Amino acid sequence: MKLLYTLSITLFLSVSATAQKTTKEGPKDKAVIEHFKNEYKKKNYKKFSGKMTLNDKQILFDNKIVFYDPSDKITTLLLKEGLVYPQLLTDFQVDKFESEDSDRTQKRFARLQKNWKDAFDVNNIRLSNASEQAFLSSDPTIRRYKVLCKDPKFPSIMAYYFELTDKKADLKTSTEDFIKNAKLTHIYQRTE
Repeated sequence: MKLLYTLSITLFLSVSATAQKTTKEGPKDKAVIEHFKNEYKKKNYKKFSGKMTLNDKQILFDNKIVFYDPSDKITTLLLKEGLVYPQLLTDFQVDKFESEDSDRTQKRFARLQKNWKDAFDVNNIRLSNASEQAFLSSDPTIRRYKVLCKDPKFPSIMAYYFELTDKKADLKTSTEDFIKNAKLTHIYQRTE
């Protein structure tokens, strides 16, 4: 009788635990999904073509440093393949500032400064916790990755969503092979 009672409780708990594994996207995920539905524009970003120097936990792109955790395979591959680098993120920030039409006074004031683009300079950042966001794409040739970015100039952590496209990829293509053969085709940034 004890065995039957234990078995029925175990079965009951496993059924309820299985039912709880389906998770809903959080409010942050919904905003990202909306971005890719409504504001998405595909671009072709160039790979880094300058001098890259690798150390244990940092990569020097010409004169700009990115810190990373070597055990984070996705971040390591994105950096080593030259798909993500500080100069790219600086250009992205400048383009984002110029394309937003929120505060014209701020834009006029910024342009009056001698080197206004220096305020967007990305350097000494730490990229970490990269993960594939499979719910953002059903196409096997497109994969989207979320990477957290800590910039010492800002108090909050930024999340970058990098879209990579590999036209020869399929569902069986490993993450490493995908990133090595991919092009960066979209960047989205938001505060965490």
